[in-house]
Amino acid sequence: MTTPRIEVHEDAAGLATAVAGELLTRLADAQESGHLPQIVLTGGSIAEALHREVARLAASSPVDWSHVVVWWGDERFVAPDSSDRNAVDARAAFLDVLGVPAANVHEVPATDAAADVDAAAAAYAEALREHGPASGGFDIVMLGVGPDGHVASLFPGHPALDVAGVDTVGVTGSPKPPPERVSLTFEALGRATSVWFLVSGEGKAEAVARAHAGTPDAPVDRHDVPAAGVTGREETIWFLDRASASRL
Repeated sequence: MTTPRIEVHEDAAGLATAVAGELLTRLADAQESGHLPQIVLTGGSIAEALHREVARLAASSPVDWSHVVVWWGDERFVAPDSSDRNAVDARAAFLDVLGVPAANVHEVPATDAAADVDAAAAAYAEALREHGPASGGFDIVMLGVGPDGHVASLFPGHPALDVAGVDTVGVTGSPKPPPERVSLTFEALGRATSVWFLVSGEGKAEAVARAHAGTPDAPVDRHDVPAAGVTGREETIWFLDRASASRL
């Protein structure tokens, strides 16, 4: 377990620019060392801003986007062209713009490709086994945090929190619509070399504070605040704006 680092930026726009720059630097460094980086994207408004910034800054970066592999931490089990899908925004905002090869973009199956949410989760797990990092751990996992402290589609008090021995889980009865989703599990998220939380807005401030309220002797229960249950093997960074950090 790593001790989390907190970076506070003036606003959501500044946060997105900072994370985009850091991501491009990490990808370039990995490629320079001969490594094929594999990253996990998140969704939400801050992710949308991040994706636009990555596309904007990419022209001045040496990153070869044909040698980056992309996954998602969770996805809504809906039609493939639904605006609810995290992959739809990511493709439009930067993946297609930067020419990331289709073979390197691993979406969770949508309703046209899987019979139900559990079948979609099983197919995503199989894709991870076939094409995921040889070490089992991603280079960077990016996660948003909900006002209730959820990450990916791991919600407080939900049975998916206790799933073990697998990398993916089908989620039904999500407290946040749409009700059916596929999520990486705590085990899969926690194998990442680096975990980055991207959080903006006053509405997330209480969740951020709760996630950091524990001590080594009395850690925060991940059943209450799932965000507290994910750390990177080597690095955990909380990228916040002033509003989301206001109760720390």
